[in-house]
Amino acid sequence: MNLPASLQRLASNRSSVRSHAGVLFAIVIVAWGVNWPVSKALLLHVSPWWSAALRSVIGMTTLFVICALTRRLVLPRRGDLPVILSVGLLHMTVFSLLVALSLQYVSAGRSAVLAYTTPLWVMPAARVWLGEALTPRRVLGLACGLLGLAVMFNPLAFDWHDRQAVFGNALVLAAAFAWAVAIVHARAHRWVNGPFELSPWQLLLASGVMCALALVVEGAPHITGWRGFSGLLAYGGVIGGGIAYWLAGVVTRRLPAGVTSLGLLGVPVVGTLASALILRESLGWDVWLALVLIVGGIALGTVPGTATSCRTDTTA
Repeated sequence: MNLPASLQRLASNRSSVRSHAGVLFAIVIVAWGVNWPVSKALLLHVSPWWSAALRSVIGMTTLFVICALTRRLVLPRRGDLPVILSVGLLHMTVFSLLVALSLQYVSAGRSAVLAYTTPLWVMPAARVWLGEALTPRRVLGLACGLLGLAVMFNPLAFDWHDRQAVFGNALVLAAAFAWAVAIVHARAHRWVNGPFELSPWQLLLASGVMCALALVVEGAPHITGWRGFSGLLAYGGVIGGGIAYWLAGVVTRRLPAGVTSLGLLGVPVVGTLASALILRESLGWDVWLALVLIVGGIALGTVPGTATSCRTDTTA
């Protein structure tokens, strides 16, 4: 099995990667953004438990193949086991499952915005556990992001009597917290192998845990509409999963950390727009205003310092 010739040349030609890094990064942002309505649409064909598990299995397989073909497949070292566990369980398992479950009750656009509040929680957590300074710019960014959350949960616009809506939004915020803990731990970790080389193993762990949970909770998967399901799963696992993650790893080695931090803020923007266009979601003014405030706050708080960007952050 071989990668397409164009992708093989891309992986081996460094000058080509540099000259096309911006285009590749745009592809990653769009791929991850579109992944939000795709994940929502998958729930029409399969349960959220199996949706998250199967996308993880396909993404894991894709990454193992890419790592093997690009000669970056390595066995994990003992020193990297803690970060394999933290990222594999907190980010790739807990985050993925909570988001998938939340999409039963929350629009894909709203979920994308709430999920990308993660950097807001990383800032104070990094101050407490890593001793990173909370500069005035970061404090302003945090305040701006929290204001965005206040807008999104404005009692005049949010139905607090809808228990399913409250539960769904809480699940997304819990997912963002879990991702934040994984990011803070990844920053403190002393890497033996690189984050990309470890990602297939982290997904292997996540896939095993999620498949086991899905079997216990629901038994064998019940899939309806195989044709639509196959296309959505292929996109979510191969394009929005393995290939996008690989390209993100390629790009983040060629672009400054500040550029990638700022660029990744385009993911919830694309996710919100794609959800409105693909799923015909009706998003109120509160979601759009919150999107501006949250993305602006993250930009203020994370872009100036190179230390704030972690390779583990680059995930859909």
